[in-house]
Amino acid sequence: SDIGSQKERVVTEEEWLQKWEVGNIGFHKEQGHPLLQKYLDVLLNGRSGLRIFFPLCGKAVEMKWLADMGHSVVGVEVSEQAVKEFFSEHSLPYCEEPVTEISGAKMFQSTSGDISLYCCSIYDLSSSIVGKFDGVWDRGALVAVNPCDRQRYASLMISLVEKNSSYLLVTVSYDPNKHKGPPFYVPESKIKSLFG
Repeated sequence: SDIGSQKERVVTEEEWLQKWEVGNIGFHKEQGHPLLQKYLDVLLNGRSGLRIFFPLCGKAVEMKWLADMGHSVVGVEVSEQAVKEFFSEHSLPYCEEPVTEISGAKMFQSTSGDISLYCCSIYDLSSSIVGKFDGVWDRGALVAVNPCDRQRYASLMISLVEKNSSYLLVTVSYDPNKHKGPPFYVPESKIKSLFG
């Protein structure tokens, strides 16, 4: 179960947007994550041309890396600033269109069509909007989700993956009594109860 003061902690959408506005984005990594490189074969499982989902994607550089390998990448991020910075920092031309099924949401897609980033709450997505995925790279999403929303998040993620999909998840281990989060502490027992 959740430990320390974290159980009741809630970070609002506005707080996340403000982090992007003021550049308080220590969670963003300029280089690709070494664990994705190390376990890429587990994610791909010998397959090519996969649909790979990046929950709470920010401007993760790994999205372009995987697209350059021939995969189709779909991300979701609440910050439009983060999405636009992703395309601009990689000099990728893109188009922007409203997502008719989600009020106020936009989808930004590279003109090559291999990267589609939805700007909205992740909880507004469904497989009828984004389809299903062969792989998920969750490098900062589960640990950023408010502890009270974990079950909702896990149920959504399970509904978005194909039966033979691969799900790579990175968490952090620390004493939750000494840090209020995010990133939140998610013990292995909790991951097993959420995802099976």
